[in-house]
Amino acid sequence: MRVLIAEDEIATAKALKLLLEREKYTVDIVHNGIDAWDYASSVPYDVIVLDIMMPGMDGLEVLRRIRKQRMTTPILLLTAKAEIEDRVTGLNAGADDYLPKPFASVELIARVKALSRRSEAYTDSVRQIGNLSLDGNRYELSVGSNRIRLTNKEYQLMELFSAHPGFVFSTEHLMDRIWGYDTDSEVDVVWTHIGFLRKKLKTLEANVEIRTIRGAGYALEVISC
Repeated sequence: MRVLIAEDEIATAKALKLLLEREKYTVDIVHNGIDAWDYASSVPYDVIVLDIMMPGMDGLEVLRRIRKQRMTTPILLLTAKAEIEDRVTGLNAGADDYLPKPFASVELIARVKALSRRSEAYTDSVRQIGNLSLDGNRYELSVGSNRIRLTNKEYQLMELFSAHPGFVFSTEHLMDRIWGYDTDSEVDVVWTHIGFLRKKLKTLEANVEIRTIRGAGYALEVISC
């Protein structure tokens, strides 16, 4: 299950990301409305958490654009505004739920879980690439009856690659998308996790591979027979 958190308070966004990753969600974070719209319009999410007060474009405008494109992704508005009229405005704009700050982390997780169950993508948790299956409920790769469990970061990488087969992702893009631009991790963490995934694909005898595109990055491709 993939969640987008759009929150301009960096510490809050990072804390929410950690909480949801412990619940086995794949989480992207952005800190302004322009990036929120860019991510929401280019990546399929199961739930989007939107702060109303964001630079560049406020959360309500992002919400209106999402609904104008007939995207049905469940959306939770997260904001310091707690007045009734603000809630009504958000719900009328197409939000599915509304949580004012400050909030209890257990309540946010419960609401995200409830919204994720409404998502149409929830029933389609297995993605097929070649002879390889990626199971989003179990965090597993499988070929036939052979299965291998993935770590959280390995799953996030495979989910991104499998959603865009053949697309070349730079190391910097993977670092930003999976670990976050403000991470303390070094760039070699990407190479390390790519290596882990390659070993698991080889063990499963999958007919797909993560290829290195010299000077450009990495791409998931089906191996021709």
